[in-house]
Amino acid sequence: MRDQVLAWLVDNRSRSRLQHILGVEQTAALLATDRALDVEQAAAAGLMHDLAQNFTLQPLWEIAAAGWEIDRVKRSPPHPSLPQIGAILARDRLGVQDEEILPAIENHTFGRAGMSRIGCIMFVADSIDPGRGNCSELEELQLVSRENLAGAVWETCNYSITGYLMAINRLIHLRMILMRNWATQMASRNRRSAQDNNLIVA
Repeated sequence: MRDQVLAWLVDNRSRSRLQHILGVEQTAALLATDRALDVEQAAAAGLMHDLAQNFTLQPLWEIAAAGWEIDRVKRSPPHPSLPQIGAILARDRLGVQDEEILPAIENHTFGRAGMSRIGCIMFVADSIDPGRGNCSELEELQLVSRENLAGAVWETCNYSITGYLMAINRLIHLRMILMRNWATQMASRNRRSAQDNNLIVA
């Protein structure tokens, strides 16, 4: 499967986009390894997370209309509803049926409260791909991601909302706000558990 997807990406994506995709694949695999989760699932989600990038938008809306509700925020820059469309492409054109991989692709931009650990890894990995740069905020996210997944999701939400979307005066999807609230609760619960048990919960 990886060879098939990679060959398609090489033919259909720019070099810079491919570098980002491979960086996310590697990062997702590393975060899954840290937590003894399914590395192949995490890596596959990383490899396919941007399947819908660089397509002409109108055909994408037609694809999406068959399977997802596309609201105004999802249609708005800088994040038109490409993750949901990418999940459709992975399912219908590449035959992916894995119930961990498809939601991880679908939710990697906005997140979703209560999503799986593989989904959380995908959400974080897309933001901390080493190709994003080496600013202090990203370096902090990379450190937190190795220790506390819920904390990394929370900080990724904060970075996306205040460091990016608000900075460029863009709409913020309600799902990301709900995701941040959920991650805040999970991170707080993990800290209390770590204090009670003298260990780090990841």
